[in-house]
Amino acid sequence: MLQIIKSYLNFLWNSKNQHGVHSPFVFDLVTKCFYNKKNYPEYQSLNEYRKFLLNSKTSIEVTDFGAGSRVFKSNTRAINQIAKNAGISPKRAELLFRIVNYFQPESILEIGTSLGLATSALSLGNSNAKITTLEGCPKTSDVAIILFQKFGFFNIKVEKTEFSSYLKNNLAITQPISLIYFDGNHSKKATLDYFELLLPTTTNDSVWIFDDIHWSLDMEEAWEIIKNHPKVTITIDTFQWGIVFFRTEQEKEHFVIRV
Repeated sequence: MLQIIKSYLNFLWNSKNQHGVHSPFVFDLVTKCFYNKKNYPEYQSLNEYRKFLLNSKTSIEVTDFGAGSRVFKSNTRAINQIAKNAGISPKRAELLFRIVNYFQPESILEIGTSLGLATSALSLGNSNAKITTLEGCPKTSDVAIILFQKFGFFNIKVEKTEFSSYLKNNLAITQPISLIYFDGNHSKKATLDYFELLLPTTTNDSVWIFDDIHWSLDMEEAWEIIKNHPKVTITIDTFQWGIVFFRTEQEKEHFVIRV
């Protein structure tokens, strides 16, 4: 916890808003997407999806292949508590919706479905996108699948799988993927493994979003390695997320942006 507080204070010290951004590409992203105050009707769907989960007191047995939880001490967890403590926040879900709505990616990969809160934002951002979401826990993915059908998110394909084995053995990941949301195993090794395995899918317009880049010292080290990779040109640290671009026409530059 002390490490996160220290990292956040450092983030606040170094972060800027749009006035400190001199890249036209990043300036447009910040002003037209990050700071877009429009009240989209899709936000209501995001709220209804969340409300449904928060009203569910059903408990499920969670299989956790990742770095574990700082909140839950048992693998038997109530659905409403998972949604409240482990799911994407309402503000972040709206931002994720806006990012997808802004870039309109044709294909999306999500690593870590959980109950589908973030997945619903991906789907609402572009209903025409082909979305594949990976989840290692059968029980949470079952809940998500039911809700995707209930709320009409028909462009989502859920793969119940351990992440590394899927990424190593599935030939589909050699095809271009427009946007990837990394929200699975929050460890340095796993994050860097996924990064390397998915590099063949990048195009000049690919957008990658890494969740919880300041979750631990390990994750901060992984983020530094990703930032310095030769294929990476533009990176944005919003504290919660690290956003990565591979635009060859851009000079290599790192931004720390308050959202």
